[in-house]
Amino acid sequence: MDQFAKMSGLSKAYISILERNVNPVNNKPVIPSLETIKAVAQAINMDFNDVIAVLDGNQPVSLKNEPEIPPGFQPMPAMTEVPLVGRIACGKPITAEENIERMVCVPAKWRATFTLTCEGSSMEPKIHDGDLVAIRSQPTVENGEVAAVRIDGEATLKRVYLHENFIELRAENPAYTSIILTKEEMNTVTIEGKAVGLCRDI
Repeated sequence: MDQFAKMSGLSKAYISILERNVNPVNNKPVIPSLETIKAVAQAINMDFNDVIAVLDGNQPVSLKNEPEIPPGFQPMPAMTEVPLVGRIACGKPITAEENIERMVCVPAKWRATFTLTCEGSSMEPKIHDGDLVAIRSQPTVENGEVAAVRIDGEATLKRVYLHENFIELRAENPAYTSIILTKEEMNTVTIEGKAVGLCRDI
């Protein structure tokens, strides 16, 4: 399926839906667009008209490029894949890991660079243990933004506040005290990127 997805430009999730021929939103048969059929024809190296000819005579085809969206539903956002590269502490900083574990689909509008698995409860109730947080790589953030921060090789997820004489890494959970870094300690802090979104099982 990976090769077919790459050749057709269709997502693996949508290919799976086409194979089952069931729209998961309304449990009705899928109505592919002409553009989708063209993409499939190209991927299997078959003429577009030949693909149309072998379709079930009862198979409806949408003349619109966009898939039909039932009333009251929002269209799916454009998605992109970014790597899950390890864990980050929502509590006491942990040794940073940068091994790609798998690829994760996130909304393209997040402009995320990578994702991390959150560990701990210091960012609750906003961010839970086990959540995947999407990070956009950038060296600075605005005061109060949530960021992936590296302190002497250890990574933590906190709200960042830059003061004149110290850096405060503040937890969302009031049960946790802020991490305060002063003087030379400030030089040990590196902002790896801004948290731009969450992926969570429900």
